[in-house]
Amino acid sequence: MNKLDNPAWYSLNETHKDFVVDYEQIKFYDPDYCPFGGTLNNNQTKSGIATYASLTDSFFIIGNRPDITDEVRVESELVCNQMVLDKRIDIDIQESIIELQTEIHRDDLFKLVNLVQPGYFKNKTADLGSYYGIYKNHQLVAVAGERMKMDGYTELSAIVTHPEHTGKGYSKQLIVHASNKIFNESTIPYLHVADNNVNAIRLYDKLGFLTRKKISFWKLHANVL
Repeated sequence: MNKLDNPAWYSLNETHKDFVVDYEQIKFYDPDYCPFGGTLNNNQTKSGIATYASLTDSFFIIGNRPDITDEVRVESELVCNQMVLDKRIDIDIQESIIELQTEIHRDDLFKLVNLVQPGYFKNKTADLGSYYGIYKNHQLVAVAGERMKMDGYTELSAIVTHPEHTGKGYSKQLIVHASNKIFNESTIPYLHVADNNVNAIRLYDKLGFLTRKKISFWKLHANVL
């Protein structure tokens, strides 16, 4: 099986093993960093899922529909295109792009991502990789960065633009910057995008990303007793 079929499992088994909450048959990110988990198979994962549900309000299993106990419910299935870039993007960058490293930068990052894509970006998600941004008049208006990492592959994530600043090409330039930095590390960039997000998929297509497969993110909640 290709490792990209199970990105959370292999990231937590390899590059991101320091962030793992390990229940043997299923691995999760520490919920302060990322609400994702994965398993090689669905056998004997019920107890691990139920235990993790006591640590966080909601979380995601990537891959096949999980086998769960009555203590947990499946809220929704998010079907994504998993897209991979096989070569550097040859586009000049016109904007000033900075790496978001200071406490102020990271606070701006957290607020912007949760404004546009609430529920995925946690307090320590920025510790998983490098994040980059574009500021205009002292306001962070667009970001992109790295999330799940395994040997040979780095996921691009949090590709968002403030609603008042869309249509200016900021995301494109951030993707180019982040992707080429990943290639400089002898690693391949990949990403996940909701399969109904037509505009984003069109942009990724133009930049050279190829859809590898459909992959599901199952959103789970603990049942309130």
